[in-house]
Amino acid sequence: MSRFQVVSGKGGTGKTTVAAALALALATEGRRTLLVEVEGRQGIAQLFESDALPYEERRIAVAPGGGEVHALAIDAERALLDYLQMFYKLGSAGRALKKLGAIDFATTIAPGVRDVLLTGKACEAVRRKDKQGRFVYDHVIMDAPPTGRITRFLNVNDEVAGLARIGPIHNQAQAVMRVLKSPETAVHLVTLLEEMPVQETADGIAELRAAELPVGRVVVNMVRPHLLDEDALRTASGGRRKEIAKTLTRAGVKGSAALVRPLVEQAAEHAQRVGLEREQRAVLTGLGRPLAELPLISEGVTPAALNELAEEFRKQGVGDETADAAGQTPRGGKRRGSGRGVVGS
Repeated sequence: MSRFQVVSGKGGTGKTTVAAALALALATEGRRTLLVEVEGRQGIAQLFESDALPYEERRIAVAPGGGEVHALAIDAERALLDYLQMFYKLGSAGRALKKLGAIDFATTIAPGVRDVLLTGKACEAVRRKDKQGRFVYDHVIMDAPPTGRITRFLNVNDEVAGLARIGPIHNQAQAVMRVLKSPETAVHLVTLLEEMPVQETADGIAELRAAELPVGRVVVNMVRPHLLDEDALRTASGGRRKEIAKTLTRAGVKGSAALVRPLVEQAAEHAQRVGLEREQRAVLTGLGRPLAELPLISEGVTPAALNELAEEFRKQGVGDETADAAGQTPRGGKRRGSGRGVVGS
């Protein structure tokens, strides 16, 4: 299993929810995961019903077996200050630049540099080790920009090529790309069983492959249940409304045609939707990437619902490994327990 999991998707597909559920799913058997946000929306804090995330790593959830989910909202300005301190030892001079507006200018006028800072902070967390030489986090999950921007966002080496061909920024971009194009990384795309998100997913996979970035799973989110069996679907989609009406009457559904007609129309609409969703699922299957599916949470995504989605991931084999890509055993060597995750610190 790749240690750096990047989650992208078309707007409205629920990629932040999927990233959070994935972080919980991977934080089993004593593992530690870091859930990273880069768009400044504080979506992670809202999902876990916590205070706004500061620019520091904070534990926000506990998973089965004692695993932990930590979260970090990466801010480009603060990351640049860290960068200036790390490579140029500016210290208070860097803070003075911020007051003068130079930091905001640098991260706005040079978006390639901004992306290097955001991805670089996440990649640093992927590589970081403790005093015993163990990775601090078993997995780092990034709630990344939407599919339309994900390839450019991750392909930071090309982005900064015209800005810095040598020097610390160039070296930083090279180090980031070594992580992003390695087996340590997988870019997952979130979609719905609808034509536009599926097409954007197909386009995103093609762009990622062209950039030689590693494509992971396609996550089909908000999958609605089928309410009719196959025979009923064929009957409803076949236009045999009089037959359906007679069947409902025989089943004891009495009353005027005004009562039966809406039921017949709903059955026909449901059959049509199922047919369209099957077409889109076939398109996704043809993309050649593993699929994972998460159900629609009709009552809204609460911390408890996140645990349910994480369990769905585990049932489908996501996060079921007993060691990470570096060959480490889970922290504490624990097997998965049967207890449910507990959201909150």
